[in-house]
Amino acid sequence: MHASGDPVSDVVVIGAGMAGLVATFSLLRNGIRNIRCLDRNPAGFEGPWVTYARMETLRSPKVLTGPAAGIPSLTFRAWFVAQFGAAEWESLDKIPRVMWMEYLRWYRDVLALPVENGIEVLRIDPLDGLLALELMGGGRILTRKVVMATGREGLGRPRIPDFMRDVPRRVWAHTSDTIDFAALRGKRVVVIGGGASAMDNAGEALEAGCAELRMLVRRRTLPQINKLTGIGSSGFTNGYRAMSEAGRWRTMHYADETGPPPPRNSTLRVSRHANAHFHFDTAVDAIQVSDDQLAMHTSRGKTFAADFIILATGFTVETAARPEIAAHADAIATWADRYTPPPELANAELGGFPYLGPHFQLTERRPGAAPFLADIHCFNHAASLSLGKVAGDIPGISTGAEWLADGIAAEFYNRDIEAHWQILVDFATPELFGDEWNDAEG
Repeated sequence: MHASGDPVSDVVVIGAGMAGLVATFSLLRNGIRNIRCLDRNPAGFEGPWVTYARMETLRSPKVLTGPAAGIPSLTFRAWFVAQFGAAEWESLDKIPRVMWMEYLRWYRDVLALPVENGIEVLRIDPLDGLLALELMGGGRILTRKVVMATGREGLGRPRIPDFMRDVPRRVWAHTSDTIDFAALRGKRVVVIGGGASAMDNAGEALEAGCAELRMLVRRRTLPQINKLTGIGSSGFTNGYRAMSEAGRWRTMHYADETGPPPPRNSTLRVSRHANAHFHFDTAVDAIQVSDDQLAMHTSRGKTFAADFIILATGFTVETAARPEIAAHADAIATWADRYTPPPELANAELGGFPYLGPHFQLTERRPGAAPFLADIHCFNHAASLSLGKVAGDIPGISTGAEWLADGIAAEFYNRDIEAHWQILVDFATPELFGDEWNDAEG
């Protein structure tokens, strides 16, 4: 209890998607009970799966254990077989996206996780050794620690290219937006990007009956090999964070440069339509708007007419863009503050990733200037450069949650060491009562 009379939580988890759920469960398993998990979305609509994710199936193999935290009965397979049987499991190829969300709803319910919906955190500030969370609509929550399980958006925002600056909002959307695809029927649609979300949104537009769809892709062709899949192993997952800074930077820089391919089924979903056109090595230079008619001028000297643009341009990683911590962005250490790569590996975007401690905690740009940052844990995509793909991707999510929860539990124990010492001293439950032996004389 705070001096003001407000209750104090030990941990508040922001976000109740997959990462937030498994983080909350792992904290509970470590004995941290005074915990709250908040999500701004209605119950059952947390994360991207039934909001802005538009793939037909997950790309991850169905056999991965995901957020099960090492418990066989918590796996997707156990959930699926219990309902549909072993034969259906054997015939299942990939996990349907909507079914994955049904599984996560079950996961939350069967574990009775303390999720509170319809609560949005606007800002996090230090207060008397605690963290004060300002909430949308008024009110606050006090807590000792915060876990930001904020998904792919992580510590950033949707990436909006400069050439969109003067384009009216009614004629474009980012893939993370709610899009009325039915309204695109008979329209000319341009998708900018060539990754998984580009294919998924292009497929939706085509299936909704758009008249023409053009994909503008800056790469000379689509990547065909998912490089990080090739080294996926327990050794890589656990060994990545022990790499030197140079090793981690080199690995993620290479993965970024080579790029993951969009899933084959997502790509075929687009290319099977005769009115879908792929334009490679094509960047947008400028867009002219006249009565909602768009003229898109490209680096290849061609101009395309369009009625609607979908930006499949991903998300940034920039602490200043995240409202919860924007006021403290200047105090947060980034990789650019801690490591200078060789010139041939320079990458300004990677340099903006937060430089995290071993348990996902933010670190200070200037030691001693903002010690409260160590109580804010970044359990989302922005952790990938520091700790690997263990805070958002299905293969490593349970491992990451274990590191997070173990670290927080250990820190709480040592922070409260005097209380635990007194518990040790006061413990007086005997296992022997003195009547179990005879004291021989002589």
